[in-house]
Amino acid sequence: MHTTQTPQPAPSQEREIIGRVLSVAGSNARIELAANLVRDASRATVGKFLGVVGAESVIIGMVTEVCEQTGGRGGSVAQIDLFGEMHERFGTPTFSRGVTDYPVIGDPVLLMTNDDLRLIYGNTRAAAHVGTLRQDCSIRALIDVDELLNKHFAILGTTGVGKSSGVAVILQQVLAARPDLRIFLVDPHNEYGRCFGDKAQVLNPRNLRLPFWLFSFEETVDAFFGGRPGVNEEVEILAEVIPIAKGTYLQYRSAHERTLTKKRDPKSAGFTADTPAPYRIEDLLGLIDERMGKLENRSSRLHHFKLMQRIQTFRNNPRYAFMFENANVGGDTMAEIISNLFRLPANGKPVTVMQLAGFPAEVVDSVVSVLCRMAFDFGLWSDGVSPLLFICEEAHRYASSAEIKRGFGPTRRALSRIAKEGRKYGVFLGLITQRPCEIDPNIISQCNTLFVMRLANDRDQMLIRSAVSDAASSLLTFVPSLGTGEAFVFGSGVALPMQMTFSNVPEHLRPSSEVGQSAQVSADAGIDLITSVIERWRSATMSQKLFEDDGYDIGLPRDDTPPMQPGGLESGADLQRARLLKQPLSAALASTDAPKAWR
Repeated sequence: MHTTQTPQPAPSQEREIIGRVLSVAGSNARIELAANLVRDASRATVGKFLGVVGAESVIIGMVTEVCEQTGGRGGSVAQIDLFGEMHERFGTPTFSRGVTDYPVIGDPVLLMTNDDLRLIYGNTRAAAHVGTLRQDCSIRALIDVDELLNKHFAILGTTGVGKSSGVAVILQQVLAARPDLRIFLVDPHNEYGRCFGDKAQVLNPRNLRLPFWLFSFEETVDAFFGGRPGVNEEVEILAEVIPIAKGTYLQYRSAHERTLTKKRDPKSAGFTADTPAPYRIEDLLGLIDERMGKLENRSSRLHHFKLMQRIQTFRNNPRYAFMFENANVGGDTMAEIISNLFRLPANGKPVTVMQLAGFPAEVVDSVVSVLCRMAFDFGLWSDGVSPLLFICEEAHRYASSAEIKRGFGPTRRALSRIAKEGRKYGVFLGLITQRPCEIDPNIISQCNTLFVMRLANDRDQMLIRSAVSDAASSLLTFVPSLGTGEAFVFGSGVALPMQMTFSNVPEHLRPSSEVGQSAQVSADAGIDLITSVIERWRSATMSQKLFEDDGYDIGLPRDDTPPMQPGGLESGADLQRARLLKQPLSAALASTDAPKAWR
């Protein structure tokens, strides 16, 4: 059986008694400071740590307020928030969070030394060094990586306070402490592409392949209707034909693989509109066209025709090439897509940075929803075989409260599911935002470690105050006066609430928007620069590239023969030729030898 002793104060010249306890409440106490300390504000001012010497321990508290004592008695009174206790076990001082032995009136009070602070803040398992204490820059600020991940975290602060650099520091240290971890970072402003060096894979519209058939029904409707509410009649048509299109594709695959399976009716294949199974957009259009041909009601035919036109316009827009280009080439590519997105295997690049700045604004919410949902579902069905940290920058855009008429419901629900259940399946969440008051309270309440940087908005401060369950919630009064790169950290990821300064990030790894950095253009560039910009501007919204004007000849016949597909299309557009025209010469020629079922 071990014995517990009160830590003995240091000699009087080093650890003099500076006051005594006047009153005690549940989580704070008032301290009468000695009169000779009135002029020495640096010794017992706001932010300093004091220790109350009790019968069994030294109770640690931080000064949150200092005022002059009333009644003409001289001296001053400090209010401290109580955080934890220091004990001495077998001659070794240790620190534990929480208070079990409250102080009594008259207990002596000491000023904590740097050695005490090192003991308090160094008591962290799986520690990662992310900065220094604001009280003493020689003391490292450590976070418990396991607690940080397992209970989620959030980084909150207004624009320009160093949030992005803080995110880079935390993720770099987390990655060093947990090399088995995969990190997926949603980057709306293309800031983090260079933060992880050769450890990161950077995805953008130019190199991402996210086939349309991976989208759930709600996500598909949101994409086809450009982020606006869908027309009820057209949505009902989609709900009926998408499962049939998936069943039709299953027959194509069986025929191509020459498997001896009984031919089934596509309607009885068992697919739903949400099943992540491949289907061809040509089959979808053919089914809609076939249904339209059997209708006599003009209004119903019009709904079918408008839906077909909507899908064709969406599919032929080059800005959505990441969804449609080569979407069915190679068949069911879901395994390869998940491997690429979530780095399984990592191959030396455990981080994925998803740059969203180049995506069409109408589908950004749908894309983020797909990524969130796939991250959770893979963790769910793999029983957490590969831990994943999902970082959502500008989280108020995707996880906004339902009362705020912004954002996409499925995205919010997907993030909420990660927040509530993800830790069970090895999927962890990190939120970064400048407007915490706009985030769904059910999501931010699941983040047990908060890095709070400077925030001036009263509503944001009020929400954080309600989210911080720690006795240190009164420290939030300091938040509006924090400097750049400084943060208060609350929650299970740190031994005690602490005011810290993030470490400096090397220049070559510092987050920075890529806009304007691709080339340095002189002021004399003039009309040549403008012409180049206009060409890029126009090409981003052109439905096809004019190979004739560029001198290319891919050697394909130019006829109006419609492609082979179920039901045919009344438009008569050669969909296969249009797709080939978008491909490079070598790819176009190679694809002409592919089986018809894959084209």
